[in-house]
Amino acid sequence: MLNLVFFGPPGGGKGTQAAKVAEQYNLVHVSTGDILRAEIKRESELGLKIKDIINKGELVPDDLLIKILENVFDSHNEADGFIFDGFPRTLPQAEALDEMMTRRSCQLKQVLSLDVPVEELLERLLKRAREQGRTDDTEDVIKNRLRVYHKHTQPLVDYYRRKGIYSEIYGVGSVEEIFQELCQIIDQNK
Repeated sequence: MLNLVFFGPPGGGKGTQAAKVAEQYNLVHVSTGDILRAEIKRESELGLKIKDIINKGELVPDDLLIKILENVFDSHNEADGFIFDGFPRTLPQAEALDEMMTRRSCQLKQVLSLDVPVEELLERLLKRAREQGRTDDTEDVIKNRLRVYHKHTQPLVDYYRRKGIYSEIYGVGSVEEIFQELCQIIDQNK
């Protein structure tokens, strides 16, 4: 089973590349952002709570995310593998993902990180906000999300480097160029 994590800052291109990689390798694309937005759209009590958290640019609590992801993981028993997009974002989430995988007799094969300069991220996210009408992508919220990202997720780089499964690529260029570089890394480490 090929299980991957796509790592990087908001607006780094994780979703675009994860979808392409999922199609290429027949993986289930697990986008926490999409899952959370779907919950918000349902306007359930949980969705309203998540909406408030996201609109502040904060992270959804670990226990809530893990429960949602376990349900998604267990609903795809026949999958060739998974690509986690937007998860984990904190060290406790990474440890919980490892535990979840161990309970299911599998493991992460690779963590792929897209490195993108802050100026490029701001430009991408503001453009996406205009094009998609995403109210969670105002400049102030974006800047807060980037601060939260750096504070909470940078320790993951060391965690996955110690495990020997972390690879970083420069995430600026054409979608196809970045995709080809990601595929080379995946193929080398399958």
